[in-house]
Amino acid sequence: QLQLVESGGGLVQPGESLRLSCTASGLSLDKVVVGWFRQVPGKEREAVACIGTSGWTNGPLHARFTISRDNAMNTVHLQMNNLKPEDSGVYYCAADSLLASTLYCSPQETLYKNWGQGTQVIVSS
Repeated sequence: QLQLVESGGGLVQPGESLRLSCTASGLSLDKVVVGWFRQVPGKEREAVACIGTSGWTNGPLHARFTISRDNAMNTVHLQMNNLKPEDSGVYYCAADSLLASTLYCSPQETLYKNWGQGTQVIVSS
């Protein structure tokens, strides 16, 4: 059964860092495009960053964020540094896009087939 699970969210103070992880079962993430998205209260879900199988990345939304793969762990990370209160929200990972090529990625969420349940990030003093 295909499943994506996000982890690493939590409550942090402004200026601190978090590393989110997206781990898959039933799917080899090194063979598919993976994206991170977030839904901030009061706004529509937006793309944060994505990564193709070549390692090519789109985004990130902010220079404070970095997306990377750990193929040995079948995981994709989103490193977020110098977090701000406006970064608070639910962060989702998505995998396996409808694009013909997996080398590159797209921030368009409608292209992604599989989604996790999300992990909450709260940045507050």
